[in-house]
Amino acid sequence: MKNYSGKTRTESDLIGEMQVPVEALYGVQTMRGIENFPISCFHLYDYPLFINGLAMTKLAAAEANHSLGLLTDEQFDGISKACLEILDGKHHDQFPVDMIQGGAGTSTNMNANEVIANRALQIMGHEAGEYKYVSPNDHVNCSQSTNDAYPTAIHFGLYATHKRFMTHFEELIAAFERKAEEFAGILKMGRTQLEDAVPMTLGQTFGAYASILRQEVRNIDFAAEEFLTVNMGATAIGTGICSEPEYAERCLAAMREITGWDVRLAEDMVAATSDTTCMVGYSQALRRIAVKMNKICNDLRLLASGPRCGLHEFDLPARQPGSSIMPGKVNPVIPEVMNQIAYKVIGNDLCVAMSAEAAQMELNAMEPVMAQCCFESAEIMMNGFDTLRVNCVDGIKANEEQCREYVHNSIGIVTALNPIIGYKNSTKIAKEALATGGSVYDLVLEHGVLNKEELDTILKPENMIRPVKLDIKPRR
Repeated sequence: MKNYSGKTRTESDLIGEMQVPVEALYGVQTMRGIENFPISCFHLYDYPLFINGLAMTKLAAAEANHSLGLLTDEQFDGISKACLEILDGKHHDQFPVDMIQGGAGTSTNMNANEVIANRALQIMGHEAGEYKYVSPNDHVNCSQSTNDAYPTAIHFGLYATHKRFMTHFEELIAAFERKAEEFAGILKMGRTQLEDAVPMTLGQTFGAYASILRQEVRNIDFAAEEFLTVNMGATAIGTGICSEPEYAERCLAAMREITGWDVRLAEDMVAATSDTTCMVGYSQALRRIAVKMNKICNDLRLLASGPRCGLHEFDLPARQPGSSIMPGKVNPVIPEVMNQIAYKVIGNDLCVAMSAEAAQMELNAMEPVMAQCCFESAEIMMNGFDTLRVNCVDGIKANEEQCREYVHNSIGIVTALNPIIGYKNSTKIAKEALATGGSVYDLVLEHGVLNKEELDTILKPENMIRPVKLDIKPRR
């Protein structure tokens, strides 16, 4: 926020007069939003893509209104230049309203209307607040209501955020894929329910992480596509009151040109004005990724545990001393922070779902917190993806000898013998190995169940990590 001189101008609205900093581009209704909603640490200026969404929405409306003769050439020129400046990253500090607010987003919509109007006035050679030349309500908000302009701006902001999100997400997936290739030849034990299972490669472990994340690409892209359906032209409740015929279609054409996206109007504007399930769908898609990230990071912490008394199949990069009292301790702080991000996203999703359910009649007044949750979840996940990739995944080093020793000493490799010696004999060998501490390999040879050549063939790494047909006679 700018440091203001302390000089003010007087503006008024339905409630009465207020003093506004003379240098501010916002006006009286923004001031009421600041005064009424000192709620969170999340402000409009913290979400530049949302502010851009507001500017794109207002610019499209201005183009439609100008084409219908509702704005003069001079008014349109001022409004459009103000919007383009905002899209260029200017004046974002003039959006100080809290993201979480009552009024179904009216404070946000009026913040945008006032900033654009006052900047347009300056461009036209007037002073801020001289609204007889360009009014926040009559001109910038012409043919609109908060109830169509605000959700349209949210949609545009979230769709732009999604496009950034996918870049960070794909980079993390690629990092896991590189590790899968690097570790392709390292045999290790797989585990189910934290118990030894059967052999696999460390590359398969990391390849699985990449695969379960890549499965979410289509799902979250599909969810984001719903943001391209908007209710612009619905005005207050979907009937289009206070707009002229052809306004919605002209506004749509302008939105498509401004954004370059396949924007479309909702088929039923009344339904779309109260329906916020596009945010529900996107939040759920983020939650799905968060759940998978949580599993992956739990695995990374477990498999790297130790270094002397844990699994220690690989080393995570040391990022900071792990204790103020235990010398030499290094903790898995990067996966831990990703776990916490996942919990936050899951919590935000619950908030989004409950807020969507709270829609009443022709509007959902809870959109502000839904938008904040979606923007926040996407943002912290992007930051988490980059932190996990750069500070953890890229630097993971395999402990190949430890992995090999686990396989050699595991009871689980007896599973590979099942097709040849049968379940009953395999169980007998496993039970004796557990009781005596002996190795499955030695006990099979000791009892003459298989000869060394046959056993070595069965237990070759390449024969234990994929389906194979062995030319060995069964001993059941």
